[in-house]
Amino acid sequence: MTAAQPTWWEPEDFQRDLAIATKVFREQRLTEPAEQYRKAFETQADLVDDLLKRTDNLSEFLSDEPGAISELLADPKTRAVLRYLAGPPISEDDLKTLADVPSLAPARVREDDAVAQELFRVIEASLDIKRFPWMREQRTPEEKERYAAVVASASLLATQRVQTARRNTGKDNQEATVRKYLKGIGLKKITPRPMPTMHQIPKAGEFCGECQLGTRKADMVVGLYDNRVMPIECKVSNSALNSVKRLNNDAAAKAAQWRDDFGRQVVPSAVISGVFNEGNLKDAQKAGLWIFWAHNLSPLGAFINETKPHAQ
Repeated sequence: MTAAQPTWWEPEDFQRDLAIATKVFREQRLTEPAEQYRKAFETQADLVDDLLKRTDNLSEFLSDEPGAISELLADPKTRAVLRYLAGPPISEDDLKTLADVPSLAPARVREDDAVAQELFRVIEASLDIKRFPWMREQRTPEEKERYAAVVASASLLATQRVQTARRNTGKDNQEATVRKYLKGIGLKKITPRPMPTMHQIPKAGEFCGECQLGTRKADMVVGLYDNRVMPIECKVSNSALNSVKRLNNDAAAKAAQWRDDFGRQVVPSAVISGVFNEGNLKDAQKAGLWIFWAHNLSPLGAFINETKPHAQ
């Protein structure tokens, strides 16, 4: 007997649900409180101002020996500000790569002068002279220059913090919605565990949160009633351009790997919300990724229930 399969979306189905998902995204973004950015800006402005005070407007920081700056570099919050002194800002990964250091762990930075020295070298070479013109001219900044530098740096940091919070909150909310839905249709939540083979997957009617399934991590794993396994990726996209990264380069790529790991016993899927490119959705579906929409999880429940023995 042929195993149950999730819904295959036709072009008109994608168009309908894309319109709904985009509308939901728009409404959520437009009602997002401006207070979130304001608070982030004020926090980051205080951090930038404090760094300038502690370093005599950077002049002491860029003239001290590594041992004197190691404490600044070892503090993650202060290091984030230091990374954003660069033009353009430097990510944690890029800072580690450019400095060619083995670790950015606070203890390592504090105890190893060579690490601090290399980090210092990268930040100094990348300093944004447009924001800090007094450094090029080796003088004390005018009050308006200092103020502008604090505002510009805090704006960059706050924007990044809000964007990260949006991504994390969106994904967390979506995962919570899916967990609640799965419980609502009678599935039992279990503790996540590594699942290198089919022997470790959740039993029929069980599911768990993020875990290692085969050679890739899954946001959730469902044990279907016909003893197949259904990994679920939760994907939120804020633009059609960004959707290829979230869906095709990540979720669909995982689906291909899980099929290599488990063959026909796996039903790779993604629950999506936000703004997506229709072509990317079609490509992901053709590549073997079953798609469900966060604004309408009933097809997910219908498929799971269809795998029950009495429904065969």
